[in-house]
Amino acid sequence: MTPHGQIADSTFRLDSDLPHWNGDRVPLNATSAVILGLLHDGAATGGDIVAAAARRLGAQQGVTRSQVFRELPLLLDDGLIRADAYTAVPGHRASHSYLITAAGRAAFSEWATAPSGPDTVRSGVVLRLGFAAHLWPAQRKAIIAAALIAHEVALAEHEQLAKDLRGEGEPYAAVAADFAVAYERAVLAWLRSAPELGVT
Repeated sequence: MTPHGQIADSTFRLDSDLPHWNGDRVPLNATSAVILGLLHDGAATGGDIVAAAARRLGAQQGVTRSQVFRELPLLLDDGLIRADAYTAVPGHRASHSYLITAAGRAAFSEWATAPSGPDTVRSGVVLRLGFAAHLWPAQRKAIIAAALIAHEVALAEHEQLAKDLRGEGEPYAAVAADFAVAYERAVLAWLRSAPELGVT
């Protein structure tokens, strides 16, 4: 799985900061794409976007609060989203609600249909076992045993999340969780296939 959900792509975001802007474009990054994608569901504050991303894309590490709030002003400047009136919530600081614009929908569609590039799979366990020849058998077994526990816990969490999201009536919302379930099952199968719970 790709940490932080970073996606290499060649899609574009309108750049209104260029002098005498005439429609020149710069890459639409993964965080901007996530924001635009979530805003297809309706108006949302920055906090709403962070929460929705964590729930829907948490299995892909989602996006961070700082990433979202860094991108929102850029998307506003580029005309891909617009800010609604301040929303006052008792006990909280007033905040803008954001809505996607027609230009934002077009930019998102272009990003979504462009080649995504190769996926990156990284595993701390695989990295360590790549040097297993330099470890004692007991150390190798300990690495595998700890990994089995961690991935079994992760599998259970992702299975529950996928079930919850699908129960909310939107199957595509569970795509990241479903992928995580398949990934965790594959990793567990690989770990259990190693003789003596370790690489010998």
